[in-house]
Order: sequence, then structure tokens, then C-alpha cells
Amino acid sequence: MNDSIKESTDFRQYDFGRNWRTFLDIHLTPERIDEACDSLRRFLNVDTIEGRTFLDIGCGSGLFSYAAHLLGAEKILSIDVNPNSVDCCRTMIERANTPENWSVELASVLDSEHFATIDKFDIVYSWGVLHHTGAMWTAIRNAAGRVKPGGRFYIAIYNRADGLGIYSDGRAGSSRFWVMEKAVYVRLPELLQRVVDGAAATALVISYLLTLRNPVREIREHKTLRGMSWMVDIRDWLGGYPYEYASVEEIFSFVHGELGFELENLKSTNSLMNNEFLFRRPSAATSAST
Repeated sequence: MNDSIKESTDFRQYDFGRNWRTFLDIHLTPERIDEACDSLRRFLNVDTIEGRTFLDIGCGSGLFSYAAHLLGAEKILSIDVNPNSVDCCRTMIERANTPENWSVELASVLDSEHFATIDKFDIVYSWGVLHHTGAMWTAIRNAAGRVKPGGRFYIAIYNRADGLGIYSDGRAGSSRFWVMEKAVYVRLPELLQRVVDGAAATALVISYLLTLRNPVREIREHKTLRGMSWMVDIRDWLGGYPYEYASVEEIFSFVHGELGFELENLKSTNSLMNNEFLFRRPSAATSAST
């Protein structure tokens, strides 16, 4: 393990990989795989990614690298700082019969020197990851640096929510509150973490009932959100530390204004959830003429 990975895990950090192992072992179904593929197609506005290369930064369960494989990616590189997530991704590679064009690597997006040695890709994908590194702006810059001229940069970053309201997904409070909650959660003994998980799940069910929504349907249909699992996402949200956030304007100002990318697609929220961005790096010819 290189020094940057050691440095990034010196503080108490949530074990996303352990949570993703639960997802693979218990919740992964063909239907969830189809949802993951569909979410990629929709946001990239493509039917296939045949002939394109795909870099998955913070691959987690490996599900979206697998989706890229099913959508015909020419080459896939999956990267994660968490050894358990790397093992999860290896499980998905085995599920795909170990294709030669798909590899996984234990590495940190904050390792600028190492990242500079990685090939550039047609699609660089990092969904809900870069805000968990402890140095979000450096992570975004390093990830963007791996996009080919003319390539796409697909990221999702937690929205800045400064108010104290209750949002439609049942979450409440401000972004600052959740920084404190997550910092406390990751320091709790596992038994107390499970108690908090149960309390949060119960509160969500109550919120569904109070807003005249069927809890069974809400939980069952959660898989339509990129193929995810309701309970796995609750644990991910409660424990996801480190945790940073930014407004749409802040991300656009940085990636467009400072890094020079053009915005192609945006899905925004007024809650604590992720804003999704699809940027395009101008082609070499366009860059040279401006």
C-alpha cells in the first residue's frame, strides 16, 4: 500500500467496502444490474459505450464497472482506496468471467503522482465518491485529469444544504449537522451503529406513513435508484465519513471555470442528496483554437 493510501486512512473512516460486500452477498439481483445499466445509459445519453474506455474511481461494489462491461466498454479500470471494495470488484470481474480488458487497482485518487501515470479514458465515472476522500477539490481535479480530450466526466457530489428542513426522501437537517453525525457514527462500537441504523430506518418508515406513502412500496422500489438497496444506502448515509458537499454553482465554477470542462447534463436537488454532473473535456482542436 502506498503512502497516500496510508495517509488517507489515518483518521477514522467509514468502511464502505464492508457495506458493499453486504450488498453483493444479499441484495444484488439481475433486476438491480439492469437498473445500473439503465442509469448509465440515461445520464450519458447513449445506448452503448462500445469502443470507449471507462475509468471507475471509487468502484465500491464494482456494480457500475460491471455495467460498463455489459454496455460494451473497450477497456475498464476500477480503482478504490478500500481493500474490501477492491475485493468486491474482483467478485464482479469473476462474475463477468474475468475479461482481459477489465482490471481493478487499490489506489487513492488523492495520490496525484500515481494518478498522473494512469491512462486517460473516454469516460471517467465517480458517483458519490469524491466527497468522501477528505480532500474533495483535489480529488475532483485529479479525477478530471484522467479524461481524454473530448471525453466525459460523470460525477455525483452531495449538495450543500444550509437549511434545517425535512426533505422529501426523509432526511433532515443541514449539511453541517451531518458532518458531525458521521464523525460520531464512525467512532461508535458496531453494536451501537446497528442501533442507530435501526432507529434511522424506523424514522424513515414513520415519515412514509405520515406522508401517506406505502413503506413496503418505498423500500421495494428503492432499487430503481441506480439498482441500490434501501438498507445498504441507510448505512452508507449514516456512516459516510469523511463527508464534504458543494452547491451546483460551486462544482460548475470549479470544473467549468477552473478546469475548462463543458457541462452536458445535470440532475440537481434541493435536498442533502447528490447533484449529478456530466462534463465534457473539449477536444484538443477546440482547446487549441480558444
